[in-house]
Amino acid sequence: MQQYTAKKIRNLVIAGHGGTGKTSLAESMLYLAKATDRLGKVLEGNTVCDFDPEEIRRKATVSTAIAPLEWKGCKVNLIDVPGLFDFAGGVAEGFRAAECALIAVSGKSGVNVGTEKAYKAATAAGISKIFFINKLDDENADYYKAFEDLKSVFGPSVCPIVVPFREENKPTVYIDLLHCKAYTYSGGKAAEVSMPDMGHRLDGLRTAIYEAVAETSEELMEKYFSGEQFTPEELIVGLATGVRSGDISPVFGGSALTLEGIDQLLAGIEWLVPSPADGSAVKAKDVNGNEIELPCNEDAQTAAVVFKTVADPFVGKLSYFKVISGKLSAETPLTNMRTGSAEKIGKIVTIRGKKQEDAAYISAGDIGAVAKLQHANTGDTLCSPARQVILEGVNFPAPSLSMCIAPKTKGEEEKIALGLARLIEEDPSISYYNNTETHQMILQGQGDQHLDVVVSKLKSKFGVDVVLSIPKVPYRETIRKTVSVQGRHKKQSGGHGQFGDTWIRFEPCDSDDLVFTEEVVGGSVPKGFFPAVEKGLRDCIGKGILAGYPVVGLKAVLYDGSYHPVDSSEMAFKLAAAVAYKAGIPQASPVILEPIGALKAYIPDDKMGDLMGEVNKRRGRVLGMNPAEEGLQELDAEVPMAEMGDFSTFMRQTTQGRGYFAFDFERYEEAPTNIAQKVIEEAKASGDVE
Repeated sequence: MQQYTAKKIRNLVIAGHGGTGKTSLAESMLYLAKATDRLGKVLEGNTVCDFDPEEIRRKATVSTAIAPLEWKGCKVNLIDVPGLFDFAGGVAEGFRAAECALIAVSGKSGVNVGTEKAYKAATAAGISKIFFINKLDDENADYYKAFEDLKSVFGPSVCPIVVPFREENKPTVYIDLLHCKAYTYSGGKAAEVSMPDMGHRLDGLRTAIYEAVAETSEELMEKYFSGEQFTPEELIVGLATGVRSGDISPVFGGSALTLEGIDQLLAGIEWLVPSPADGSAVKAKDVNGNEIELPCNEDAQTAAVVFKTVADPFVGKLSYFKVISGKLSAETPLTNMRTGSAEKIGKIVTIRGKKQEDAAYISAGDIGAVAKLQHANTGDTLCSPARQVILEGVNFPAPSLSMCIAPKTKGEEEKIALGLARLIEEDPSISYYNNTETHQMILQGQGDQHLDVVVSKLKSKFGVDVVLSIPKVPYRETIRKTVSVQGRHKKQSGGHGQFGDTWIRFEPCDSDDLVFTEEVVGGSVPKGFFPAVEKGLRDCIGKGILAGYPVVGLKAVLYDGSYHPVDSSEMAFKLAAAVAYKAGIPQASPVILEPIGALKAYIPDDKMGDLMGEVNKRRGRVLGMNPAEEGLQELDAEVPMAEMGDFSTFMRQTTQGRGYFAFDFERYEEAPTNIAQKVIEEAKASGDVE
């Protein structure tokens, strides 16, 4: 593929709700532009963008794919991102590299939650938006209903460009409203025909375009109100200006399956979608944290951002990057601004799905990839040592589902850790950690499907079979009463014996750790044995007497005892302290403490009642409500962590994916009697306590 200047490059992320045909849309554009020699189908597992074995098996996109094409002197980098909410990390990657979002909408179902999320993500990223109403070949499709949905949800910025004319429940003609031309399609090839009679509808659609264009400049507004007609050039320039500013979201129609309307969409991308050079300069920070701007200039010092990483155990690491300024080649000296180290650039390639093509360099505004970067991770800035800057990385969503992960075969824990470390390089929306209290490895992700893909990849890429289960809750134990007990250890077995005698008072306190003090008078216990007594108690509090959980809120006061000048030793007093602990804690009204978390849930207004009922059902306490972003309310609550295992599933189902939440540990509270009894019984059944 030839090199293109930034003015001739279009970076387009294809987003939207799952099942709207995003991958098929990319496939049809690639085929029509002759970037591929066959029209692949998702159901047959032979598309350019869904090439991962997981995607072929699931018949759905689970990771970001890049596929460039050439059209009328422009290079269009298609960035196909997942529509399933569990794979939101891929969406974040794609939006970081694009100047425009092509949002696919089903002509059968209209606006979905995924449509709203894609629009919101594009607005947050400050990029342009184009809609494509897909699947219009289906007899149940209704372009105008879908269009009205778009207009009612996203407002007057929604502007029709290509509309179908239907006869006998199928589109027979597609009309270009800008030029008032009509086309029929056969095998993806367009043939101009005479305009069908659309009655007043055509005038209404054209008026919508004129009104949208008039809003883009005072001059066009005056011309519109004076009753003059816009020239085709004024319409195109006005639309392009509105799209680049975000004031206009044009709507195209067609079918990815039959290739109808795809050529008109490609033409629209060519003249509507902003190039990397058209927008304002990209904001960055210098080494002192001051904000600066980087124009998209290939003659400037190099700066690029890594927006995706593929980690393959056989091929190695492949880093996808977008060049913001300058040129990136094998000879370009680069500094990784996160690590401060130099990055040695090897072979540079352009990517189309899973295929790679060597490139001499990647210029400003374009996308490429490089293999085996030693230190680079997703989100890193690579720049010239002569001008060190830091670009914004990729904002990955926080995990919302945690599961315990364990190998089916004992002894493969290290293989799991190594495999997960590589997968996290590829997908930073995954995380894992070892819970030292419960002795479990915890895997975190965006949802059930997300973690299921992780499990599949661990097996296929790293050869380790794992099972997922609900994580244990890290309970605590404490006491509610003050008691004084004797701990005495005496053993005689010939020669020197062992003797230690302690009197210890156990009291409740507010500390998360053991508070040890002494009130010994008259030397009944020598000072040299005090540390041994404390050590004996610290060894004991790691495992409580009720359910084997760590003991907190415990103050131990050594106030008396006795010793033997020959038989007493540090070990003897350590064992004596353990005897006192085992005798005293059962008498001190021990209780189970459960962890309580702070919940911040964001949910549509009409679902707030459902959420409050669910929080109460999970033994939570609602603390308050606050208005959040448009259409959402924030609910503050405190909920026991033991009740939150499937809360992400509840949120997803209740809000159809609109809602989200954050949940963080807050403190420990005494568990209700029935809960505590259940915890104790489970501990006995598992053998953690006698």
